[in-house]
Amino acid sequence: MKFPVFVCFLWSLLSVAGGEMYTSLQNVKQAISVERKLIDYLRTYIDHELERLEDIKRFYAKVSDLHKDLYKGPATAMVNPLVAFTLIKRLHSEWLNVVYSNEAPENLQALRSSYEEEEADLPKVEDLQGAAKGLMRLQDVYALQVSSLVRGRFQRVTNGEPFDVYMPAVSVPLSGDDCFLVGKVAYEQEDYYHSVQWLEESVRLFRGAGGEWSPENEGTLEDALDHLAFSHFKTGNVSYALSLSQELLHHNPMNGRVLQNVEKYEKLLVAAGPPRGNGLRRPSSRYLRTRDTYERLCQIQGSQRTHFANPQLFCDYFANDNPALMLMPARREVLSLQPYVVLYHNFITDAEAEDVKRLAQPGLRRSVVAAGEKQATADYRISKSAWLKGSSQSIVGKLDQRISLLTGLNVKHPSGEYLQVVNYGIGGHYEPHFDHATSPSSPVFKLKTGNRVATFMIYLSPVEAGGSTAFIYANFSVPVVEKAAIFWWNLRRNGDGDDDTLHAGCPVLIGDKWVANKWIHEYGQEFQHRCSLNPEE
Repeated sequence: MKFPVFVCFLWSLLSVAGGEMYTSLQNVKQAISVERKLIDYLRTYIDHELERLEDIKRFYAKVSDLHKDLYKGPATAMVNPLVAFTLIKRLHSEWLNVVYSNEAPENLQALRSSYEEEEADLPKVEDLQGAAKGLMRLQDVYALQVSSLVRGRFQRVTNGEPFDVYMPAVSVPLSGDDCFLVGKVAYEQEDYYHSVQWLEESVRLFRGAGGEWSPENEGTLEDALDHLAFSHFKTGNVSYALSLSQELLHHNPMNGRVLQNVEKYEKLLVAAGPPRGNGLRRPSSRYLRTRDTYERLCQIQGSQRTHFANPQLFCDYFANDNPALMLMPARREVLSLQPYVVLYHNFITDAEAEDVKRLAQPGLRRSVVAAGEKQATADYRISKSAWLKGSSQSIVGKLDQRISLLTGLNVKHPSGEYLQVVNYGIGGHYEPHFDHATSPSSPVFKLKTGNRVATFMIYLSPVEAGGSTAFIYANFSVPVVEKAAIFWWNLRRNGDGDDDTLHAGCPVLIGDKWVANKWIHEYGQEFQHRCSLNPEE
């Protein structure tokens, strides 16, 4: 069996710290141009190697022809001093030059040097791990079958029958090595629920390929069997772990560690003690207590007939008693009364949305969450964001004016935060959270303008599937509506946080999701949003 001779070289390049490409689809798209360069470099390498092989083939043909014709009668040929000289010269130097030619390593070194020039723009190990976690997140939240994902489909089983959650226009099947890497990421986190499912597919695909190793692969059938056997052991399936380990020994009979595992598994089965582990169970979430509701709302993607059948909900043309909106009122859709959530259709134009995205791209950085008095990145928020300031004549300033007209609120800094533009990554999401601060030490209070009284979020792009905004306790979700904006109050009139505004950005299944957030603070709204006489309201 062949072994990957370039794996160490490749991983040394990919192990540079700071991989965050996977957190923004914009960055993933930019990686396409990098691979195009690599394709060109590889084409050049192939061309040079073909030229080298042509030279070798020419030398082979020349020598073969001599043995077919000139050397049929050796004694006759060798009486000619020219023939004798060329034979000696050829055996002494020509064969030496061919066998020990530097051309092959020089061609390879040229390819490696070109590859290294692109190193800064290549995905890091963290990107590969993050992308794998994104696939597992989509698998969980949308209850997708791993076997369907491997075929390039997005299916889940309902009433015993598979159906397509979404049929993408473009998709690709996954290889055994693709599945191995996803399973390995789960394995290294001791997440055997996911590692079993992905490694099962990896083993199946590697077996189907006859166990043949390809030079671009990191894993092999033996690697997948090894990881899968231990994953099954950890989930309590000792008999299957034994079977897989015995299969692995057929490929590598002298593997001492696997021999020890086989002996251990056999003893466990003979002892017939209580099974180890509780079977294949999805790992629990330490911080997401509302996981079931969150995932259900993400799966229905806004299709709640019962919620929207409420006769108190309505659509209208809304001018907010403002003369500036009289001739062109907003198309308002009231989505919920408690909490009060409104969708404004066609809030932004295509050109304006593209301008906002273009302005934000250079400043995109990994999105953070509040962590005490500071801010930090977290796996429960996968995206990149940028903050845009704006003058009254800029696109940001014009959006601020439009938001102020619709809400009647003062959105100028510091009464309103700068516009935050967000681009989601692979399986990008933001698990249930409040926009308002729930702790006096929150960074939200750094502006010294009180808490976030309201949120105004603009959808800058469409998505094909997923990406809904789910209100957990209010029990409804809102799908992404291109060019629309959604508004809700975070605080009650008495200044307390409204628990019903707990919400989440569901993982993006298919598409490139961009939003812009405008968070409006309490101070500056004293005459725009008055307190109630009822302290409980």
